[in-house]
Amino acid sequence: MDAADYFAQLKAAMTLARERVMLIGWDFDTRVRLDPEGEPDGWPDKLGSFISTLVQRRPDLQVHVLKWDLGVLKALGRGATPLFILNWMTNKRVHLRLDSVHPAGACHHQKIAVIDDALAFCGGIDLTVGRWDTPEHRDDDLRRASPWGFAQPPWHDATAAVDGEAARSLAELARERWESATGERLPPLQERHTIWPKTLQATFHDVNVGIARTQPKRDGQPAVREIEALTLAAISRAHRFIYVESQYLASHRIAEALANRLGETSGPEVIVINPLSTEGWLEDEVMGSARARIIERLSGINGGHHFRICYPVAAGGTPIYVHAKIMIVDDQFLKIGSANMNNRSMGLDTECDLAVDPHDQTEREALRVAICSIRHRLLAEHLNVAKDEFARVELEEDSLVRAIDRLRIANGRTLVPLKPTLLNTAEEVIAAHGILDPDRPEPIVNQLAKFASASQRALRRSFRGADVKA
Repeated sequence: MDAADYFAQLKAAMTLARERVMLIGWDFDTRVRLDPEGEPDGWPDKLGSFISTLVQRRPDLQVHVLKWDLGVLKALGRGATPLFILNWMTNKRVHLRLDSVHPAGACHHQKIAVIDDALAFCGGIDLTVGRWDTPEHRDDDLRRASPWGFAQPPWHDATAAVDGEAARSLAELARERWESATGERLPPLQERHTIWPKTLQATFHDVNVGIARTQPKRDGQPAVREIEALTLAAISRAHRFIYVESQYLASHRIAEALANRLGETSGPEVIVINPLSTEGWLEDEVMGSARARIIERLSGINGGHHFRICYPVAAGGTPIYVHAKIMIVDDQFLKIGSANMNNRSMGLDTECDLAVDPHDQTEREALRVAICSIRHRLLAEHLNVAKDEFARVELEEDSLVRAIDRLRIANGRTLVPLKPTLLNTAEEVIAAHGILDPDRPEPIVNQLAKFASASQRALRRSFRGADVKA
């Protein structure tokens, strides 16, 4: 939970690597510190220096770094980062490649790390600037400062670690990504050894792990929409509650499914944790407009008693940016990965999620307790209460929505409800037509043409309804 833990565990795992490290990501910054809180351990702490030292000390180790190609544009303003990349390029055992094999307008959004095909991480955390934070999410934390010394906001995120067959399957997926981007086929590794870091406590033991993907249709490759199918299936079978943490709430299919469940007489409660706003004005216009329409619709179903959408704030009121992608249903289903609840993540971008879903009664109760503990930890963190306190209030209220409402406070570390906002004509068109948030490959010129046409129709309708005098 949160990148302070992830970065430290990833660093510990990579020091145990013997043959291959694969890092697949949306973005990387070689200057991020992996364990600023840790004691000196004889290893450099900045990502770039750490990897350079790692291959020096492991003569048989190969490191493969695959980064979305458009992400490299940011590197032009990142000072030392290009220098480290040049240093890697001179090392024959560090292989940095930029992945440009995707439809126009799409991005590679997976965040996967694989060590010796024996341990793998998969989730929402990028090895880049602004991600590192602790569960305390202080308003001001100098350890979050960017390499330029600029303050970074509190950041909430999550990822998962797996070993065994699940790790080997993620390794296969990573090798397929590498081959697709570079044309180079990497063989699976034959040697098996234990890599699980000593300080990482496992949540589940001997469980089936599902891997769900999103891959857009491209060059004869069929579209893969496993994440969307899995998400819709989980919504359809919910009895008590659907708990979601996501950067966005913009997928029209997911919104429709949630609305249908909220409209049932004894349907489940729906709780969504989002950031207050997204990064950048354009992104906020696109995703924010879609979210506003969805909030308005879901809040109006059955008086809104079974629906809550909130954003977390730090003790001083600073909004905490939510980047985690988590879904929990009835404490019987857990999904965590890179996919947001927007159209792009369901069909256009390349995504990967992991899921745990028990299939027999013996396994079900043990997993229910473990998943419930994760959910209580998340909500206790957001509401700044003890896990046991949240569990007690939830039991007394017999409702997740009422427990959250009861534990929210007016000031300080808490969850703040997101309210529907009024949209102007352009924003209504953006929200209605999914402009710049398509769920399948489509040229940007087509999207802009649709936007222009829909805007003209909307303006004509508004003028016809107005009392216009010359």
